[in-house]
Amino acid sequence: MSKTQRILMEMYDAMRSHFGPRKWWPSSQPRSTPAGKLEICIGSILTQNTNWGNVEKALANLQAAGLMSIPQLCAKRSDSLGKIIRPAGYYNVKAKRLKNFVRFVCDEFDGDIAAFLNRPIEPLRRDLLSINGVGPETADSIILYAAGKPTFVVDAYTKRIFTRHGLMDESADYESLRRFCQTHLPKSTKLWNDYHAQLVAVSKDFCKPTPRCDHCPLAGSNKKCPSHNAH
Repeated sequence: MSKTQRILMEMYDAMRSHFGPRKWWPSSQPRSTPAGKLEICIGSILTQNTNWGNVEKALANLQAAGLMSIPQLCAKRSDSLGKIIRPAGYYNVKAKRLKNFVRFVCDEFDGDIAAFLNRPIEPLRRDLLSINGVGPETADSIILYAAGKPTFVVDAYTKRIFTRHGLMDESADYESLRRFCQTHLPKSTKLWNDYHAQLVAVSKDFCKPTPRCDHCPLAGSNKKCPSHNAH
């Protein structure tokens, strides 16, 4: 085990001991079913620039409107869809992004979400990134949580923690962060799933823009963290 891998796994163990397994991504349907997979895909698109509580409200609205299927979403006008997902914010933009996604699945995979997701990572990721409105974080969320395939999801929280701990440079871009995680962590869908969720939990509770280092589960591995040392 390399030094970097040891540090990352020590951080993971500390986070998991504090928070317990995060059981992410939440879904009202079993995640192994097409309905559950579609719900995760929709949630991944709707959660851009908003909090999960608002996404849950939008998903509940879609469920109540009978729109939790690819054909039904394909048939719905963007403006009408936007009104239904309003709680998620930026609803007109997100309605168009959601329509772009479901239209691709309709056109290329006859509306079969399972067939769309049940492919090797590289062509799946390439197709996702070709859809207008689906960026790397959204694409990787869909691959990891909906398709159940090993790709590491990184976000602003990941960068904040790793740069504060001296593991990555502030200038690192998304792909650099993703490669770093995938290179230095054991390849495991289950591990990468929970590791990302643990980082989100630490950032929301402790490693905020203004850090709250006291009682942070990562304080023990924080020797290189200037935020911690300042306290």
